[in-house]
Amino acid sequence: MEAVEVELEVRPPFDGDGLLAWLRPRAIEGVEAVGDRTYARVLALPHGPAVMELTLHADRVAARYELTDPGDVDLAVRLSRRLLDLDADPEAIDAALSADPLLAHLVDKVPGIRLPGQVDGFEVAVRAIVGQQVSVAGARTILGRIARSRGIEVDLPLARAHGLTHAFATAESLAEAVPEEFAMPRGRAGAILSVAHAVATGDLDLGPDADRAAARHGLLAIRGIGPWTADYFTMRALGHPDVLLDTDLVLRRVLAREGLDRTRTDRWRPWRSYASLHLWRIA
Repeated sequence: MEAVEVELEVRPPFDGDGLLAWLRPRAIEGVEAVGDRTYARVLALPHGPAVMELTLHADRVAARYELTDPGDVDLAVRLSRRLLDLDADPEAIDAALSADPLLAHLVDKVPGIRLPGQVDGFEVAVRAIVGQQVSVAGARTILGRIARSRGIEVDLPLARAHGLTHAFATAESLAEAVPEEFAMPRGRAGAILSVAHAVATGDLDLGPDADRAAARHGLLAIRGIGPWTADYFTMRALGHPDVLLDTDLVLRRVLAREGLDRTRTDRWRPWRSYASLHLWRIA
């Protein structure tokens, strides 16, 4: 194994606390671990399993990687930056959203809000399907079972230090499953298997460079996947900065409470994903 330490540059302001607060309750047991300032997880990289450990500071992120092959370090760094939305332009985003009086005080309270990203698009799709109409805690339990039954088991020193045991299941692995393996309604289990088959055969591209419109269209074509799931995927997995999840029950309640209509929310373009994060906060 190869251990590599890297400092990742951060464009301030940087709401690292908000990122960790989002990731912590959603962390899949055995795959991810979130501490006071640190996020760790197992990765499935081209040359074998790896572990990342990211310690968030106001002006930088201290990254530590344990790799099967050092040739995977550049990809591990890119995934880390994508996960933490480190390439966002927080000053431009905050300035644009602050033009709306409703959001101005939210931005002032939480400058530099970041869009929680991902290290694997397929995993985000599974998360979104599992999370349909269940609590965050309930989804986390189901995802943990999937990781243990279909994921790649690892035994690496850095993983053991954080209590990590598995990489999340690949599309190829889940494509071999049967609906009875999932502790969820058959329709949702079927949707997961359909996505797994489509990704495994190359019919559906959910990779980091996938076309956003094509990925959304492909997901919506699968039975059991609606606009919320497809939009959530494009926001988190593909880093779409301008998604307003107006089918999300919590956001709909906030928008109704504040008397906000489509004309008002259109003013937040092209940063409606970040506006959604602020509204979730006040909810």
